[in-house]
Amino acid sequence: MFQLEIYCLPLKLKNNFVFIFQRRGAISYDSSDQTALYIRMLGDVRVRSRAGFETERRGSHPYIDFRIFHSNSEIEVSVSARNVRRLLSFQRYLRSSRFFRGITLPNSSNFLDDDYNGQAKCMLEKVGNWNFDIFLFDRLTNGNSLVTLTFHLFNLHGLIEHFQLDTMKLRRFLVMVQEDYHSQNPYHNAVHAADVTQAMHCYLKEPKLSQSLTPWDILVSLIAAAAHDLDHPGVNQPFLIKTNHYLATLYKNTSVLENHHWRSAVGLLRESGLFAHMSLETRQLMESQIGALILATDISRQNEYLSLFRTHLDKEDLCLEQENHRHLVLQMALKCADICNPCRTWELSKQWSEKVTEEFFHQGDVEKKYGLGVSPLCDRETETIANIQIGFITYLVEPLFAEWARFSNTKLSQTMLGHLGLNKASWKGVHREQSSSGDDTDPAFEEMDSDIVPQEH
Repeated sequence: MFQLEIYCLPLKLKNNFVFIFQRRGAISYDSSDQTALYIRMLGDVRVRSRAGFETERRGSHPYIDFRIFHSNSEIEVSVSARNVRRLLSFQRYLRSSRFFRGITLPNSSNFLDDDYNGQAKCMLEKVGNWNFDIFLFDRLTNGNSLVTLTFHLFNLHGLIEHFQLDTMKLRRFLVMVQEDYHSQNPYHNAVHAADVTQAMHCYLKEPKLSQSLTPWDILVSLIAAAAHDLDHPGVNQPFLIKTNHYLATLYKNTSVLENHHWRSAVGLLRESGLFAHMSLETRQLMESQIGALILATDISRQNEYLSLFRTHLDKEDLCLEQENHRHLVLQMALKCADICNPCRTWELSKQWSEKVTEEFFHQGDVEKKYGLGVSPLCDRETETIANIQIGFITYLVEPLFAEWARFSNTKLSQTMLGHLGLNKASWKGVHREQSSSGDDTDPAFEEMDSDIVPQEH
């Protein structure tokens, strides 16, 4: 059963807007479409309008309580505790800032300097290097890698000055984004989001793109990268569908997670007021373009995007002076960033592989417990990390990065393909060792079909 906490919600109606002042726990629906009930499970809703679409916030409690994934000490987390944790995270992160001691800062870079320790600052000087160790950076920033890195990139690209952004609103937005990732997820957490954002920065620096991109393109790309898995529940779309999760119904079983990530990001943007100084038309355009980028990360639609990209490359008709062509390339860049783990060094790639497999197996354990039928690649008794990674690389990663290298044949592309080949060979070596040691896991990974790769991973 759903676990739902409902509080009294003082409402005010004005110009078709419903303002909900109590942040936690609400059920709302549009009377013009009562068949589409927007249920907020332990979530918060700020503003909804009949003229626009519904934003999402903290709506991840599903038909089966995901909290059984975690230790007993982590189960009893109240809504109020989560509010306090978010507030304390924000205060803890900024407590050393001179801003809060009444000292005026001459520029935003000093605002950064005061909060970073020396080692993290040294790493940020090399944030464009492909061997950037996001795990080390997360430790150095005390678990604030997404906030720290993304704020730095906004400053590095001149976005704060160009768009006249309030640095406090930007910081608050990034803190809320980071807090709305589930740290209990082995893979889909804020560290993954930071890793994808760093990879996206590397791609934005590639000569073909850097010569053509506008500040607007960079802005929406970095926001989409940082929020692309926002409020991810740690399971894939088929799980949500077969458990009758309300998000699957809301989004009609189509790009369910990606739609939720997008709407959640829009909700945070509106709540933070980061772009409140821009016109409504500009903000709506931004929300739409961020959505198009995040929706492109739906792995079940990879062939659709890859085919379109390949056609343009074959015809040699990509013109980055055209906004729609630049946007397609940015969609492909975010897709690459999202699944670039096998293109990292073995030390980094192996850690990511272990984490995503752990998340697969957690889902499989729950499916077994409740008799739901174990999803492909989620059975820890019949699958191995090596098998999963070899199939993932062969059917998803290699085709995507081969086309990206056709578009941007640079040192970075060759480096990524080099790591990809070495990592695949390493996993094949692991598989041979497991087979020779008597592991009775089915070795027929070479006959895997791409359709069995779980969505969203």
